[in-house]
Amino acid sequence: MTSTAILSSAGPKIKTQLPGPNARRVLEADARLISPSYTRSYPLVAKRGRGVIVEDVDDNEFLDFSAGIAVVSTGHCHPEVVAAIQKQAGELIHMSGTDFYYESMTTLAERLSKVAPMKGPHRVYYGNSGTEAIEAALKLARYHTKRQGIIAFYGAFHGRTMGALSLTASKPQQRRRFAPLVPGVTHVPYPNLYRRPEGSDAKQYAMDCARFIEEKLFKTTLPPEEVAAIFVEAIQGEGGYVVAPAEFMQELRRICDKHGILLVVDEVQSGSGRTGKWWAVEHTGVEPDIITVAKGIASGMPLGITITRAEIMDWVPGSHASTFGGNPVCIAAALATMDVLEREGIQNAAEVGDYMMQRMKPWVEKHAVIGDVRGRGLMIGVEITRDKKARTPASDVRDKIVELAFERGVLFLGAGESSVRISPPLIVSREQADIAMTVLEECIVLAGK
Repeated sequence: MTSTAILSSAGPKIKTQLPGPNARRVLEADARLISPSYTRSYPLVAKRGRGVIVEDVDDNEFLDFSAGIAVVSTGHCHPEVVAAIQKQAGELIHMSGTDFYYESMTTLAERLSKVAPMKGPHRVYYGNSGTEAIEAALKLARYHTKRQGIIAFYGAFHGRTMGALSLTASKPQQRRRFAPLVPGVTHVPYPNLYRRPEGSDAKQYAMDCARFIEEKLFKTTLPPEEVAAIFVEAIQGEGGYVVAPAEFMQELRRICDKHGILLVVDEVQSGSGRTGKWWAVEHTGVEPDIITVAKGIASGMPLGITITRAEIMDWVPGSHASTFGGNPVCIAAALATMDVLEREGIQNAAEVGDYMMQRMKPWVEKHAVIGDVRGRGLMIGVEITRDKKARTPASDVRDKIVELAFERGVLFLGAGESSVRISPPLIVSREQADIAMTVLEECIVLAGK
């Protein structure tokens, strides 16, 4: 069946030229009034959403396979999440958990403790975003260990505030003209198996990336006893949806244990059920010391969370806080989100994600511009290449694929230098996945000509 036939029976409904007249008015105002620092891949002006469908201001309907950058884990405006938000907004919107108490803060903390990827007891810090969760983890690691050194990885994205930005190493534009950044951060190679040296063994390459820290860094420029933490994504997000091999993560754990270093796993994008488990790190058999959580945990409400083993969070009152962190409306959304994810979302992410991978894996042999298809659950990256043998990135072709998909009513985003990011809501159906994959393949063929 052709994509046209599929789309006529289900999926997107494009009624106007894109952008439509109402969208063009918004775009003109945005160009005059809004910070030009934002990155927009295409002119979608969203008006409302339901499930996996987003409607724009001209009544065009799109199938959303970006989930608001992996945020709306339960889909747009899930009825249970909306009801929880409305109920809480009618009772108490704010009092400030920094100076007062909310019962819901402990209720959510207890639920998070039950699914945390490391042994308890645990303590929880609430902020407003992923970058704030990273800032808290960075400050806590230095506070607890009384050390200043931090190790992060090339390709990492941990946020845009100054501490998180100092850990970020995915695109130079994110750091350009903001120096000096927070000192004491050293970046090391992350094991991108697709781009490993030709002829090298995948497992050995992954181990070598981890051992570089001990065998090179600690022997030349960075004393291990001065390192507070290693920050790592179990799946790099902005780096291109690159999956960390289990051997690599296990070797990091060994290095941290040997030298008294904290292992901080950034689960901002990969967590909250997206990979078919609560946390991506669970696929590796590694227990972190700290994890950072945001994006999908509250279905679009701003909430960042830092979860640690209890003995690590030993700072005293006044050391760190947030006026809005742990806002009761956001926590209500998170509790409802967890209900949906535990009941259906996580299992569906595993099943539909596996279904999509099975359909897309053969594309590597079928299409000249596809170098790799990788991921876990509903966190899938399709690497676009200009030359398969040389593995040359083709960012322009990737961008064209994303643009063509938008014109056909399916929302994707790029990730890394040349990957298409596939991260739909975790409640996506197989039928919707089929529609999106059919459109994506059509766009790959067109862009590759």
